[in-house]
Amino acid sequence: MGFIDSIIEKARNDKKTIVLPESYDPRSIEACSKIMQRGIADVVLIGDKEKIEAVAPEWDISGAVIIDPAKSADYDSFVEAFYEMRKAKGMTMEKAKETMLNPLFYGVMMVKQHQADGMVAGAVNSTSNTLRPALQILKTAPGTKLVSAFFMMIVPDCEFGANGTFLFADSGLVEDPNEDQLSEIAISSAKSFKQLVGEEANVAMLSYSSHGSANSHLTAKVIEATRLAKEKAPQLNLDGELQLDAAIVPEVGRSKAPNSPVAGKANVLVFPNLDSGNIGYKLVQRLAKAEAYGPITQGIARPVNDLSRGCSADDIVGVAAITAVQAQEV
Repeated sequence: MGFIDSIIEKARNDKKTIVLPESYDPRSIEACSKIMQRGIADVVLIGDKEKIEAVAPEWDISGAVIIDPAKSADYDSFVEAFYEMRKAKGMTMEKAKETMLNPLFYGVMMVKQHQADGMVAGAVNSTSNTLRPALQILKTAPGTKLVSAFFMMIVPDCEFGANGTFLFADSGLVEDPNEDQLSEIAISSAKSFKQLVGEEANVAMLSYSSHGSANSHLTAKVIEATRLAKEKAPQLNLDGELQLDAAIVPEVGRSKAPNSPVAGKANVLVFPNLDSGNIGYKLVQRLAKAEAYGPITQGIARPVNDLSRGCSADDIVGVAAITAVQAQEV
């Protein structure tokens, strides 16, 4: 069973409710229909019912819940709740009323108030617009300092990682993490890998150096991040600094880092910055013809995930399934 098929099976076994707030986009309507047809999740669409039903009438969305914020019985209570949580930041009641008409903010408030379990957006909206409501309303998860993002990479005909399955982080959000932030990304990524793949994480803190083969401020950052991660989460199988080949290729790992518990078997790759993480995932996606699912967020109190604006309806289905599985452990 492939990665996304196993995720869909997990989602079906404990069905959650996912909000798709970009309901005037045909891809969202197609995804909604497919999600419900495959039993992945219950779906909430946000907007005017007649307009939504006219977007892509060839797709059956009769099982979805459609909510127009302006007509919702919960609108006033959502406005009040948002005003209270943001008034210290200068929020006014008038601004709260306007904001809660925004489908993204309304959808996240549904998640906050346990009327839904997660939200998926970004087919139409930018990453900042998608994640801003989540950071303002849901905030970070207990015990987590940082929201970060990862890609699940499924490489065909690959004997490395978990039968070709890897988690790449941060490949979508944190531009230049410092040592402490990099350690937090590593810890969150290990948890995400275990949750989604069901196998233990072997975490490699990547660099252009392996165990002191080079020495600079760049390698020093990764070495210190590794030390902090081990200090915070000593139970994790985590090591660094490691070059990519030493991290995933057994014979290279034995040569370059013979005493490493991770070298040669890493399945979670933590990149030193967003430049390398983004370049890395795109290289693997294009040259190795890997499936790339993400960016998936981690560290938010309840799951909200971003999409590429070039995504397909099937991409939305896959991310919705991942979001539903994340919600199972909230």
